[in-house]
Amino acid sequence: MERIEHQLCPVCRQNTLSLIQDEKDIPNFGTALIFAMNCSSCLYHQADVEATEEKQPARYTIEINSEKDMKIHVIKSSSATIKIPQLKMSVTPGPASDGYISNIEGLLDRFKEVIESERDTTEDEEVKKKAKNLLKKIWKVKLGDIPIKIIIEDPSGNSAILSEKVIVERLKK
Repeated sequence: MERIEHQLCPVCRQNTLSLIQDEKDIPNFGTALIFAMNCSSCLYHQADVEATEEKQPARYTIEINSEKDMKIHVIKSSSATIKIPQLKMSVTPGPASDGYISNIEGLLDRFKEVIESERDTTEDEEVKKKAKNLLKKIWKVKLGDIPIKIIIEDPSGNSAILSEKVIVERLKK
């Protein structure tokens, strides 16, 4: 792992930004470069994942229907879109989009954190009620009680769902 400290943060303009680059060999994917920027002053964070070999643009679709599925590995680049149609939730790429390596449970936890934040900061009772219902559904998905489909589309080809259950379709460039 390569780490460079005391860089100028693009947000708070302090020399408290750390740049991190790491290389990981991921079974059934290949070697990936992981990049991250973290500021200890303003807590700015940006991360991405990039395959070292060129990959084709692809859509990955998987049906999650058991607690065991929570361990399935996920690689998401900052250019990927994630959709969970049954929960009417999605994440689209943009300047604040991070890349990461995780598993299905970690992916669901990222959605959960956003929903909890919205629930805790809103004054709207209807929004709070919807958030509580979504959190309950995510909990049931994790237990394997509610099946869902997760779709990752990545025009860069730097994302993947690593499972025999996944359906992979090529996207047009």
